[in-house]
This record gives sequence, structure tokens and C-alpha cells, in this order.
Amino acid sequence: MNLEAALALKTLDGLEVTESLDVIALLVDHAMDTEDPELNTQVLAWADRLEASLVAGVELVKLDYYRANAWANVNRVARQKLTTTWAWEQEPLERQILLLRRALNRSAFDEMSTLMQCQILTNLGNQLNSVGRFVEARELWSRALDKQPNFWMARFNRGYGQLTYARHLYDGGHREVLAVDAHTDMMHAINSLGDYPEYGDPRLKASFVEAADYIAKRIDLATFSAEYNPDGFSLGDTEEEKAYRHWCLHQCLFLNPLNDTGPYSIAARDVMQLPTFVTALNEKPVVLGLFNQLKQEFVSARWLYYEGVTMQGMHFSDGDVSLYNTLDYPVFGVAAEKVKLAFRMSYSLFDKMAFFLNHYMKLGIPATQISFRHIWRDKKTGSLKPEFENTENLPFRGLFWLAKDFFDSELKDTTEPDARNCHDLRNHLEHKYLKLHSMIVPVDPSISKGFDLFKDDLAFSLTVTELEQRTLRMLKLARSALIYFLLGMHQEERRRRTVADVEGRTGEMPIYMADDIYKQRLG
Repeated sequence: MNLEAALALKTLDGLEVTESLDVIALLVDHAMDTEDPELNTQVLAWADRLEASLVAGVELVKLDYYRANAWANVNRVARQKLTTTWAWEQEPLERQILLLRRALNRSAFDEMSTLMQCQILTNLGNQLNSVGRFVEARELWSRALDKQPNFWMARFNRGYGQLTYARHLYDGGHREVLAVDAHTDMMHAINSLGDYPEYGDPRLKASFVEAADYIAKRIDLATFSAEYNPDGFSLGDTEEEKAYRHWCLHQCLFLNPLNDTGPYSIAARDVMQLPTFVTALNEKPVVLGLFNQLKQEFVSARWLYYEGVTMQGMHFSDGDVSLYNTLDYPVFGVAAEKVKLAFRMSYSLFDKMAFFLNHYMKLGIPATQISFRHIWRDKKTGSLKPEFENTENLPFRGLFWLAKDFFDSELKDTTEPDARNCHDLRNHLEHKYLKLHSMIVPVDPSISKGFDLFKDDLAFSLTVTELEQRTLRMLKLARSALIYFLLGMHQEERRRRTVADVEGRTGEMPIYMADDIYKQRLG
């Protein structure tokens, strides 16, 4: 169907599903080109009604993608106002992220054309970056480039996101490395643009060049390239340590911004610390100890997960432990328990970050009522707390939007389709009963709905592979959250110095790193 015929339609009734999807895609693009909000609203309504009639996964992926594009049109109009750009609550963005994630998580995603897969991954990365989640956005752009290395829209946006990341760093050396990495991606995109015009809008070239020039004017790229050797560092003294650090680098799990430029040995250290901060003379620097604990729990959870997924054979501690065979392919052993512990530890870090924020931002929330999901809003009104709403703090906004990935029965604005399952998994690990299986045999409900002797209705059942995947995702979320927290604290310290209403003197108090002896069990 051509554009003229699509515009003449009053309804999708009578059209085949494929034709209906084509009409929606055509009209969404036209609404963007003509900036026609009425047409866009009409198409969104048609898409909402069409969803109920779709069965095939491929059709649902396409509809999710087209609806996300329609919400992008809504967002494009709203963002013309600066106040809207910096608003922490943005429904159009929320809808886009949820729809794009739904498309990405559907089993039929891998059946889509490589072009559409790259578009979904790139657009999702763009939206996460716009709300301040630039660490996670990079992984999505990289996945698009793994599928199609010449997809220059993902390449440029990955560079632009890296520049956003660099601008918020408080270590000058790290900032320079990430900026150069951003420039490399930008130039690659600019050079590919003419050869592959189908991978984006070639009219963007001028803005691409402007962004790359911004970096080139501030950094001596030739000197940097000649002097920087990111792979000239040791990964440890033993083969075991080298294997562990190599794995962490490739999973991008070091608390080190340089790990976000690639799996280079220079990044194989958890070097991120609290930014410089100011306290009153009568205020104790207790945040030092609190951050130590957050960091230690993260790296310990990371190690437990690594041990759990790399252990071979049965551990001697599991020998002579009598357990029942429940005949549903059960999985036992300390390796699986380590992965469970890693999930619980990494999940618990988010409420502890909320505890830190409550103290640091002086929010005044009683300790028994603090949670990562609730800390951002006033309990009575549900509105965003002014301590956050009245600041242009991108990393803290990223942390706020990361909180939307977590399920809460009182808050319906989750942007993660799997949020409820992760919530239930954590709840069963902490309070109920999780059963692991090497495999779960799917049951066709149409065959039998009667008594099933081997179905454990009391358990929350997962395969080992599913648990490992969710735990790795939770570890990566925790790493991202810790980075946003530190960079947000740096932005807040800058703001506080700017808005200080009285001039005062500040003295420096050096803080020294703990010796390794404090990391050993004595006695």
C-alpha cells in the first residue's frame, strides 16, 4: 500500500495483519517527517487495538518497534522545551524503553532482519543514554555492531554516549581515554556513512563531524595514540588470577571506566573511589566506610559468581550429603549456591545505595522505610523529591531510571518486562523456595490440566542457565548503578560549591588507601 492510500484509511478493519503493520510503519514515519501529532495519535490507537489480534512473535516484535517509534515522535515534540528535556519523569521515554525491551526480549527477535535487530538495539541504547544510563547503552550499541559492523548509526551513537560518559568523570586521565575512544567511533561512523546510506540518515553527517571536531580541538590525538598502551599491564601472578581478571574484563565488570573502552589489561583494577567531597566541621566522613562496604560486597559477589560458573566436578563439601532425587532434573551443589549468593548480594546493593543516598542528600527518610525503588519520591504525594527534581544531574537521573527496572506492587512504571520475574526470584531466594533444574520439560496445557506428580507447585523453578543469566545481568546493573552513583555524587558536589550562599574556608583532609593486611583473616 502506498502512502496516499494509507492516509485515506479511517480504520484498519478488513486488512490482513501484514498489511496493517505496513500501514502503521508507513504512517509513523510520515508523522515524524511532517511533525503531525494528530496522525501520530491516531496510529498509536490503531496499534494498541491491533496488538490483541496478533499471535506470531515476528508480528509482535514489529509492532513493538513501530509503537516505540510513534512514542519517539511524541517525545521529539516534547523535548523541544528545555524544561522537558531535563524533566526526570518522561512518559514517552518510558514507553519507548519498555516497548523496545519487549521487542528485544521476545523469542522471535532473532528471526527479524539484521537491519531491524540493529535498529531496535540502537534505539534502545539511544533512549537509555538520553536518561543518563550511558554505561548500559554502550553494551546495546556494541551488540548492534556485533550483528552488523557497518551499522554506522550505532557506531556514532556509541561514540556520542562515550563522550557523555567522559564529560561526567572526575579523573582527568580516564576522561581523556574515553573521549579519544569516542572520537574513534565517531570517525569510523563518518567514514562509513557514504558507503552504507541505508543504515541511517546521511543528512546527519554535518552534526557528526561537529561532534568529532569538538574532541579533536581539545585533545592532541596523535600524541595520545603514540603514548597510550592499554594492554601493557599485568593480570596477576597466578594462572587462576589471570583467568579471573581476563573474564572480568570481557564481561565489563571492573569498577573502572577504562573497562568501558574494551577488555584491556589497564582496566583490570577496581580503581573507582568517592569523588572529592566537602563536609561540615562537625560532620563525620562516615560515607567512606559505607562506600567501602558497597564496593567490597560487589567485588565479592562478582567472585562468587565466577566461581559458581567455572567450577568443574563436585566439591568435596558436597560429598556424603544425602539429598532426594525429585525426578525433575534437580541441580544441587555449592557451585549453584554461589550463584544464588551472588544474585542476592548484587540485588541487595541497590537498597544499600538508597541508604547511602538518604544520608548524603539529607532526605530524612526513616531507615526502616528506605528502598531503592521508593527513595526518589515523596511518600505522601508520590511526586519526585525536590532534592532530585531541581537538579540537572544526569548520572543521578540515570540511577533514578535504573530504579524503574525493579518491580514494586505500588509503582506501575517499570521499564523492564522481566522485572516481576527478577523480583519473584529474589523473594523466593530470601524467604521461600527456589528449585534449580538442569532442564525443564515444557508442559502443553492443552494435553493435561490434571494432577502432575512431578510438578513442584511450592517452588519457583529455574534452569541453572536462567539463574546464571539473571545473576550476570544483576551484577552488571549493580556495576552501572555504582558508577552512576559516584558520578552523580561528583555532580552534586560541584552544584553545592556553585550554590554556596556564604564564602567559607575549606581545609583538606587526605584519605589513605587501606593496606592489604586489612583484607586478610587474622587469628
